[in-house]
Amino acid sequence: MQAQKVLKEKKSLENKLDTYERLAAEAEELPTLIEIAEELNDEGEAKVIAESFYKLNDDLEDLKTNMLLSGKYDDKDAILSIHSGTGGVDANDWAEMLERMYLRYCEKKGFSTTIIDRQSDVDYGIKSSTIMIRGENAYGLLKTETGVHRLVRISPFNSMGKRQTSFAAVEVIPDIGDDLSVEVNAEDIKVDTFRAGGAGGQHVNTTDSAVRITHIPTGIVVTCQNERSQIMNKEVAMKILASKLTSLAEEAHKESMDELKGDQSMATWGSQIRNYVFQPYTMVKDTRTGEEVGNVDSVMDGEIDVFIRAKLSQDAAEKVK
Repeated sequence: MQAQKVLKEKKSLENKLDTYERLAAEAEELPTLIEIAEELNDEGEAKVIAESFYKLNDDLEDLKTNMLLSGKYDDKDAILSIHSGTGGVDANDWAEMLERMYLRYCEKKGFSTTIIDRQSDVDYGIKSSTIMIRGENAYGLLKTETGVHRLVRISPFNSMGKRQTSFAAVEVIPDIGDDLSVEVNAEDIKVDTFRAGGAGGQHVNTTDSAVRITHIPTGIVVTCQNERSQIMNKEVAMKILASKLTSLAEEAHKESMDELKGDQSMATWGSQIRNYVFQPYTMVKDTRTGEEVGNVDSVMDGEIDVFIRAKLSQDAAEKVK
């Protein structure tokens, strides 16, 4: 196990070095390419160079962001959960919108995603969703999203056309895997099975394959219904439970606990980390860093790197103090 861990770290460092060398070489070539385009007065060539410049800039920003990731679990995969809060059906709709936002973000990053549990609302939207996210530094990036997200818009569910404020809570924990530091005692858990719903075909809808595990001492509840067998669902649920318990086991070390869990305030007024305003104007603003974006549609389409980078930079600066 230790050898695999070392090899993974080695590969990560090699990837960073390769990226740095590639970007340095591309940066050196750009001035020459610009001169050639100006001499040729070629619009097509100029457009290609401009696109190369923007791509280079984005890659440099990604590299700078990765350099800020030095936490104990930053290189791990992530388990992201969304829970609807205050706001009724609008909150359920908002939770589903956030789910899409994070799925789009992961797609842009090249991360693989699996929705391991999803509780749809009877009327509209979702009550909760848990997504397994696999990719380099997935947890290190997404840990900044932990907290309450607030939506302000004219509600499509309000016949009077009034503005509605809704909330949803996001929790991100690392998939600790082989680094688990706690053991789950069989007598401390309650395992319930039930019929899975949603996507998955006839098998999912006709067998009690979904598993809900309750950790009695802490009250933590984990559900998995994505896999096609009860045994596999239980294995995934136990893995998530163990990761959550490992987070709690480190609570005595405040720095580590803050890094793992972040702000787990109630999803309601005054506790939000970010505001998403759709009407009467459009703006997304992070209450922690002050970072804001006017194009709310791009944010909802997964363009959240600006907020992640700002928060990571803020955290890095606070550590230096």
